[in-house]
Amino acid sequence: MRALTAIALACFAATAAAERAPDLVLRGELTGKDHHTYREAPFDVPKGTSRITIDVDYTGRDEHTTIDLGLLGPGGFVEQDGFRGWSGGNKHRFTVSATDATPSYLPGAIEPGRWRLELGIPNIRPSSTSTYTAKVWFSRDDEGFGPEHGLTEQPLDTRDRWYRGDLHMHSVHSDGGCLNASGTKKVPCPLFLTVDNASKRGLDFIALSEHNTMSQVSEMRAMQPYFDTMLLIPAREITTFEGHANLFGVSEPIDFRLGTKDVPDWNALLAAVAKAHGVISINHPMRPNDETCMGCGFTPAGPVDMRGFQAIEAVNGTDTERKDSGIPFWEKQLDAGLRITAIGGSDSHDGSRPGIGTPTTVVHARALSIEGILDGIRAGHVFVDIEGTRERMLEVRARAGTHEAGMGDAIAVARGEAMHVEVRTAALSGQKMVVTVDGRRVELRGSDVIGADGSQSFDWTGDGKAHWLRVDVRDAQGHLLVLGNPVYVNR
Repeated sequence: MRALTAIALACFAATAAAERAPDLVLRGELTGKDHHTYREAPFDVPKGTSRITIDVDYTGRDEHTTIDLGLLGPGGFVEQDGFRGWSGGNKHRFTVSATDATPSYLPGAIEPGRWRLELGIPNIRPSSTSTYTAKVWFSRDDEGFGPEHGLTEQPLDTRDRWYRGDLHMHSVHSDGGCLNASGTKKVPCPLFLTVDNASKRGLDFIALSEHNTMSQVSEMRAMQPYFDTMLLIPAREITTFEGHANLFGVSEPIDFRLGTKDVPDWNALLAAVAKAHGVISINHPMRPNDETCMGCGFTPAGPVDMRGFQAIEAVNGTDTERKDSGIPFWEKQLDAGLRITAIGGSDSHDGSRPGIGTPTTVVHARALSIEGILDGIRAGHVFVDIEGTRERMLEVRARAGTHEAGMGDAIAVARGEAMHVEVRTAALSGQKMVVTVDGRRVELRGSDVIGADGSQSFDWTGDGKAHWLRVDVRDAQGHLLVLGNPVYVNR
């Protein structure tokens, strides 16, 4: 599945080179007279700005020149939101917004007016001269996560391949709880514990989806350099009285108060999500919505344009064998003509390693970046490893004439034309391949067992109409092991 995604979202940068040009560049010169002094580089922040990102570079390091960095708002140092942080010499790039900030800096209102980049000069030799350059970006709420926001400046892995992750978990920033260090009582579960256990689980990415908040993002920025092989994706579980939905890749506040004047229904909420360029997935849609699980099931009060959702959490934890599995709900949307991606999430609330990554959502992406993973989900290049193994794989390639498609892709198949489907798997030999077309199982006449080399194939004859065709893998007892996404025929 090589030619998968070319759409560039306004998410985190794939590479520093991909970021947009700065809105402002500040330049200045320092000499030996600036030793042990503070200098200010003022700049004006326009109205409507929701985030400021600054990247500073300077010359003279070979002569031991050092410049420390800080940021002041438009008020005085001690006024509300006046002092916005001090990182000294340990960071060259930082960002601040109302909801989050780089560690060392404080989130808060971004007021228009005269701001100041604060420069401290702990060392510059008497005969030295140093020049500094500060690139400044101003972002608005409707621009989503731009590359200049800087949670990750470049991909953690540049290979075009499958990546394994967990898209649903909670910590101290919402209702995550676990035993304290002495094991004597349950306490709010530290975010680091969840992230560390996910890393030990061998995952490539996780989405930290707290209920209706993004307070975790600042902490994520502090942790991402340490967890240098596992991508941390900002997310939240939009939690309403009419259902829950995970929103990925958006930091700005999204009003979740369905039924109010500002958010009368799901369509209004989805419009706000679309404006923010996020990916949104309905969570555990078939859960009850009553006193046992208030708001958990997807029970909208009025009609919803389901095209506003890009995904459905078809698997939540270990619910595939239960009556409230989300798979039938997802299939109903496919039957209605939607191309919507099935994903899974552990919904971990205690940070424990056995729960995290069960199930695992496996995404084919051009790189391990937030942009790459979200593009892969949008495109449907996804399968769900129900038991969260590290080895199981599923690839589906459908060919008809000169056309070819994988999971999530569309292919044209004429009436009476044969579509050849090749299935390649790993760690699933001897298990049963199950093919479903429009919700009905296809009889494979004895060719349903996956071979020792992990491959299998079959032919399907088209009737010229629109269909969806999906390949899953089950064990001999019929338990679902891998849930695939469809190939869409004539859509």
